[in-house]
Amino acid sequence: MADVYIALVHHPVYNKNRDVIASALTTIDMHDLARLAATYGMAGFYVVTPLKDQRALAEEMIEHWCRGWGAGYNSNRAEALNLVRLADSLAEAKEAIDGETGREALLVSTSALDGPERLGFEDVRKILDAERPVLIVFGTAWGLTEQAQALCEIKLEPIKGPTKYNHLSVRSAAGIVLDRLMGRN
Repeated sequence: MADVYIALVHHPVYNKNRDVIASALTTIDMHDLARLAATYGMAGFYVVTPLKDQRALAEEMIEHWCRGWGAGYNSNRAEALNLVRLADSLAEAKEAIDGETGREALLVSTSALDGPERLGFEDVRKILDAERPVLIVFGTAWGLTEQAQALCEIKLEPIKGPTKYNHLSVRSAAGIVLDRLMGRN
């Protein structure tokens, strides 16, 4: 299986009015996606934000749980948060993966919205067996902007339940996506 990474993008994303914004980092998203990354054997987890104060918050969390008091208190948390990497942009995350692996990363976007050229989970699961590293991209707030989606070669189909309601937390969506793509089903 190829090296698989995940990214949680805080900019550029939409707000509910479809304005392009930078959303705030939430510590629970960072903790939970790091734990998902560890559980599913990800090569790394990128937190993408250009905001210096948000990057400082992420660095403080990593320091506390990986090297500070928290590392002794909960080594499982340290194991997961050691996978976290920070990037100013999605392009920077891709460049870092390209450099680390020596191969061009394939970016896969996620969205709650239907759209053209969406691939199903089984099709994307097969791509994970390719030689290229893969970066699965999740958006915060009201989702990745068209600009961010344009950087992704593959667009994954949305998760759909039995109702019309479709606004999962990114933590829930990431868990479902990773289990469908990487789980032992």
